[in-house]
Amino acid sequence: MNRHKLLLINFLIGICTLTFAQNAPLEPYTLGPNTPENELIKLRYAMETSNMKADQKRILQKIADTGTFLGMMYASQFMDDDILKKDAAKAVATIALAHADYNGAVTRRLLRKAQLLVSSKMRKKLQSYISSSSEVGFVSLFNGRDLTGWKGLVQNPIKRAKMSYEELQQAQVKADEVMRQDWKVVDGLLTYVGHGYDNICTEAQYGDFEMYVDWALDPSGKEPDAGIYLRGTPQVQIWDTARVNVGAQVGSGGLYNNKQYESKPSVVADNKVGIWNSFFIRMLGDKVTVWLNGVKVVDGVTMENYWDRNQPIFPVEQIELQAHGSKVYYRDIYIRRLDRK
Repeated sequence: MNRHKLLLINFLIGICTLTFAQNAPLEPYTLGPNTPENELIKLRYAMETSNMKADQKRILQKIADTGTFLGMMYASQFMDDDILKKDAAKAVATIALAHADYNGAVTRRLLRKAQLLVSSKMRKKLQSYISSSSEVGFVSLFNGRDLTGWKGLVQNPIKRAKMSYEELQQAQVKADEVMRQDWKVVDGLLTYVGHGYDNICTEAQYGDFEMYVDWALDPSGKEPDAGIYLRGTPQVQIWDTARVNVGAQVGSGGLYNNKQYESKPSVVADNKVGIWNSFFIRMLGDKVTVWLNGVKVVDGVTMENYWDRNQPIFPVEQIELQAHGSKVYYRDIYIRRLDRK
């Protein structure tokens, strides 16, 4: 069975079946907050479980209505489908034209492809959009096929800085070997299949940035737990909110390792374990803002330097996806560098 379906099956059994009558709305399964981000999660599942092209066309139209960057990227996958390509191109174009902030090299590449498939009126609008900016914009950190752009974890930023070049290179070789055992690409998902505690790290380093990342905790995992390290530092927390014995009921998205500044999210916005969740993270200087499933749960909170609390957060470092002893899945990881003003 496809891994996407496995993630949801425990939750969906006994709740509902997605059905599509002619011109009928989608029958929703229960998610957290009613947001475009959660609507996209529902629609993606519907798309992946429908075998009817007519239904998929309607789903693409609804994806366009979400107006989300990840919705645009998801719809773009269907521009090579002989039957769905026009609907997919219209969805991509509709979302992009409504969001100038999505502009960038990746978006413009998609729009050049969409121009060949949309109406002449929309084609002209797309040309104006394409010509309006030369910014790099969001780029993908995960290609869905292999671990290109990722490496294993060597110590922490302070200890790495003390290593000689030769020491660091030798340690990196060993760390990469461990990483390739623990992390696999399964059904297009970046999946932790190990049994201990291991982070997978970007090869590139980042200062100020915005980042999208979808994640899901496996419901069969022992004590599901994960996180996103920003500039090599823990962490934007990912919880199974049912784990009240460790305080996880506060919800995901908080800066868990903060001591002086706020560590908890302002509201619980999680979907249940086994359902996808979506982070949008912005980091400017030492200030972090986190949206979970479209809800702002952290607003400009200072991120402390866990490795040495007498130092500010590192100005530039790698991003890490954490696994904490149980299976976790990541997908749709996009990042945009931000210039400080």
